[in-house]
Amino acid sequence: MNIVIVSKNEAQLKRLTRLLRERSAADRVALLASIPDVFDNGVTPDLLLLEQEQTGEAELEQLELLGGRHPNLAIIVQCTQQSPQFLLRSMRAGVREVLQPDDDAALCAALRRIEEKLQKQVTRKGQVLAFVSCKGGSGATFIAANLGYALAAGEQRKVALFDLNLQFGDAALFVSDHKPATTLSQLSQQIVRLDASLLSASMIQITPAYSMLAAADDPAHAADVEADHIDRLLTLARSQYDYILLDVGRGLDPVSVRALDRADLIFPVLQATLPYVRDGKRLLDVFRGLGYREDKIRLILNRYASSDNIRVADLEAAYGKHVYKSIPNHYEAVAASVSQGVPILKLASHNPVSRALQELAASLAGETPPAAQGWVSRLLARA
Repeated sequence: MNIVIVSKNEAQLKRLTRLLRERSAADRVALLASIPDVFDNGVTPDLLLLEQEQTGEAELEQLELLGGRHPNLAIIVQCTQQSPQFLLRSMRAGVREVLQPDDDAALCAALRRIEEKLQKQVTRKGQVLAFVSCKGGSGATFIAANLGYALAAGEQRKVALFDLNLQFGDAALFVSDHKPATTLSQLSQQIVRLDASLLSASMIQITPAYSMLAAADDPAHAADVEADHIDRLLTLARSQYDYILLDVGRGLDPVSVRALDRADLIFPVLQATLPYVRDGKRLLDVFRGLGYREDKIRLILNRYASSDNIRVADLEAAYGKHVYKSIPNHYEAVAASVSQGVPILKLASHNPVSRALQELAASLAGETPPAAQGWVSRLLARA
């Protein structure tokens, strides 16, 4: 493990260093006289061990800030304070264990528990996918919410959806009837405490592998969310989920631009009408002005029908860009899904819209989409 020991007592620093090196020659041990604001080499250690006889509120606040910046950092405190009030405050600051000084057996046992957890952790580098409406009513929220369900199908991938439509976000209503315990704005108010446990507890659990962070009910709370909060949220989410979907909405403000900056792929969602063509071209011009690579932008054409006056080829000529995926128009099934708050793949798994979403999920995951079943196969499956 990579371990940092913090103590002002030189004798204790030497003793702990000797103990750790005797325990495992593979451990890398660094010594500091005070709690750092950041780690100089840019590498987050696995463990910070604070050793001092008395740990005050100032030190706990420093540990809380440090843990917020480094969600995977384990923190152990060795001190004489063992009161229930102190233990509770330490836990809230993100301290994993509070041990008595010189209790080497307890320290070694705690180190083994941390090692076991590190060995079990699956290293994730989640992909961030942002969905933005070219014009109001494009269906970006429906696609993002239901694509998340498709990506999480089979529970082989962990998926999160963050509703970043700060003033009028309603993504949760598209796939769930649960009231969120915590919203994005409420989480932003506790951003210094943000860690994997707090993020998980703040999410609506749609399925065992699919979670959603809801927007605030009150538009007045939009100001609670700042661009820097998005950085911390996405940094943590990448380590916890395979895919992070962002419902950005239509407005471009510092928060949404920061989210788009951090996204791996951006999906502008449009429809085959002249107002969408006009607004879509404006949006692509903004993206070019922001310096986004062309391969980062992937157009999704929603509610498309072969009878539309504007064809896919017309749109591609107008945008100078390939349409990545078309979602067919099937109003009845989509309306039923939205009205009931049930994912369309759960409500009508053989619907053309469900099929298109499965194909999009498979394309993003680099997989082959499931084969479409004919009416005979579906009839036999019901028998």
